[in-house]
Amino acid sequence: MAIKEAYFGGGCFWCTEAVFKNLKGVISVEPGYCGGSVANPSYEQVSSGDTGHAETIKIVFDAEILPYERLLDVFFHTHDPTSLNRQGNDIGTQYRSVVFYVDEAQKKTTEEYIKKLGAQGEFPKPIVTEVVPYEAFYPAEDYHRDYFAHHPDEPYCQLVINPKLQHFWQRYKQWAKES
Repeated sequence: MAIKEAYFGGGCFWCTEAVFKNLKGVISVEPGYCGGSVANPSYEQVSSGDTGHAETIKIVFDAEILPYERLLDVFFHTHDPTSLNRQGNDIGTQYRSVVFYVDEAQKKTTEEYIKKLGAQGEFPKPIVTEVVPYEAFYPAEDYHRDYFAHHPDEPYCQLVINPKLQHFWQRYKQWAKES
């Protein structure tokens, strides 16, 4: 095993957690906060938009099964990386598209991947995803963990998360864990 970590902010962490939990090679996914100026922020503080944090997921994965570039592929195709400080109806810097790289290899791979997507014309608008160094991850409150699994029938889950999961299953069936 080659255990690695990745940190992605792609809007609401309930959505990104639900998607990445289904990917082969992912050991764990944890919602939390990165990129801000306050240590151990609360959800309420982050939601205010005043701390500078992004809702982020910490992904622990086996790089022998799941290459980092595959994580990037899923990340960029399961949220809108061309939308500045917004994902759907979730608006604010806490919902920005951001990759927090842990080492120079992740930085280089991410920057090259973004260039490749741009050159291929993958999206109709320019990618605005930030690529910034990882500094600290603060786990979200317990009630945010496995939110979709615990509340699948809630309107937000049905209207926002479920379509992302359906897209994931259609596009990445060969990379998905057995359902």
